[in-house]
Amino acid sequence: MTTPTSRRQFFRTGAAASTAFTILPAGSARTYAANERLNIASIGAGGQARSDISKLSTENMVAFADVDWDRAAKSFEEFPQAKRYKDYRVLFDEMADEIDAVIVATPDHHHFPASMRAIAHGKGVYTEKPLTHSVWEARRLAEAAREAGVATQMGNQRQADENTRLGIEFIADGAIGPVREAHIWTDRPSRGLFDVYWPQGVERPDEPEPVPPSLDWDLWLGPAPHRDYHSIYCPRNWRGWWDFGTGALGDIGCHFFDPVFRALRLGPPSSVEASSSRVNGETYPLASQVTYHFPAREGMPPVKLVWYDGGLRPSRPAEVPEGVVMGTNGMMMIGEDGVLLDDLSGWKLHPETRAADYGKPPQVLPRSPGHHAEFVRACRGGEPAGSQFDWAGPLTETVLLGNVALRPELREDLTGKKLLWDSKTLAFTNHEPANAFLRREPREGWETA
Repeated sequence: MTTPTSRRQFFRTGAAASTAFTILPAGSARTYAANERLNIASIGAGGQARSDISKLSTENMVAFADVDWDRAAKSFEEFPQAKRYKDYRVLFDEMADEIDAVIVATPDHHHFPASMRAIAHGKGVYTEKPLTHSVWEARRLAEAAREAGVATQMGNQRQADENTRLGIEFIADGAIGPVREAHIWTDRPSRGLFDVYWPQGVERPDEPEPVPPSLDWDLWLGPAPHRDYHSIYCPRNWRGWWDFGTGALGDIGCHFFDPVFRALRLGPPSSVEASSSRVNGETYPLASQVTYHFPAREGMPPVKLVWYDGGLRPSRPAEVPEGVVMGTNGMMMIGEDGVLLDDLSGWKLHPETRAADYGKPPQVLPRSPGHHAEFVRACRGGEPAGSQFDWAGPLTETVLLGNVALRPELREDLTGKKLLWDSKTLAFTNHEPANAFLRREPREGWETA
């Protein structure tokens, strides 16, 4: 274990704060009276947007943009004063001067263009996870937010909870010694043996279906390549399609990578490699394993981090007893002196004898007022949110590098090989064809700066 002096030095030097809860200048569209509410527009009004709207309903909802007004009906009923749009580009054209902040809760392929428009108008922006659909978009969005000085937050709510802070404090206090290995896993896209959250490992349907009367299909496609409508894509099943979603990594990775990245102070990886079940050019594989390697940093050793989805899981370390359920979703950090395991019920220290001797680490990090409350505070000119884009952008980049390694077009060339990553140049240094999948050109009419 580290000594109390080294622990104090860790926090005093800002090493933990710089990667865990960075404080940077925040911006807002105007100044506010003490009890004045923010004027918020939501791009997306059904599905996940309903949750974000509810969490921010203490503020003033002034507009909604949704391509399917039947799906948005509950939000329309709850906030009848809010103006209604189908095209968020028109919303910004007509209402930019009336808005302070924007929620972006759309399918992944719309996150970047919608968020960039909000930033271009100087608005605070809360964007659902993953921050973007591509690695390049994550880099550009973080740069744009920094240049504009606007308040931002990505929708990975776990970053604000007590358990995330507890994990950071365990590691900072030396509870399990130096960590060289971490594992993160999820059952998605599966949901038990005979059900799935969304389809993956399937091909494009042979025949289109009629577009529902309430849906503007061309607007739903937005920046993505054109294809005919089919209910297998939307409203709920878009996440498993390369053109629209980011698979299980994009859905869960930004949630589960976050506490591990904060605790281990991880920056960009030096390499990424992947293996999977059969993969095609339309949807993500049914199951995959992605391995990242991170260099040594700030007195901490190199780390291998392995991601598993589709029900795959890591092997059980000797320190974790057979009777302990590792769960269908979880995170694990393996140190020289023990293991920290979280099956989504909270971080637990193993072996049990060490846990009994150790107890809990001292509380040294500030606690959060709540994930959405952090965003409101930042919009009002207070401390930036914990998952502001200067944090969320690099995190998303790393998550989405795994999807590049899974691309079917690269599988034959990459079998048994690592992609070597240079974050400064935003490029792979040993496989030029992979660089083509860091960015996608949008459809005409959906270009952004």
